[in-house]
Amino acid sequence: MAPSDLAHLSALALRDSGLVVVTTLRSDLTMQASVVNAGVLDHRVSGAPVVAFVARGASRKLANLRVRPQTTVVARAGWEWVAAEGAAEIIGPDDPAVGIDAEALRLLLRAIFVAAGGSHDDWPTYDRVMAEERRAAVFVTPRRVYSNG
Repeated sequence: MAPSDLAHLSALALRDSGLVVVTTLRSDLTMQASVVNAGVLDHRVSGAPVVAFVARGASRKLANLRVRPQTTVVARAGWEWVAAEGAAEIIGPDDPAVGIDAEALRLLLRAIFVAAGGSHDDWPTYDRVMAEERRAAVFVTPRRVYSNG
């Protein structure tokens, strides 16, 4: 995978307000799809580019990813699309990670939001809602990236 592949995914996502489709695998082996805001940023440990998004703590996608971490993220704009497949890593209040305390998680959720093209006029409210909803950061390390272009 070339870094430009994820740059292409990021550019396409940003053309549609950072919106992408994420698929996860249910326990009955059928696919579950949802639309999230996602962006590309460097992994906090490896430094390699990853696709990242924020998910509500009680969401089905997080429940699925905790058991079956394989996922696909698809960004599209018009007829152009890019897909990234890989394993998801979850970091959040219900999925702790070494070196990530509540303050680091707060900043991480903000960084993902900004990477997805977001901005906010009231960061304290954003932080409060993220904490109340037990939002988690999801990092997808791509093993395969492909597109129609």
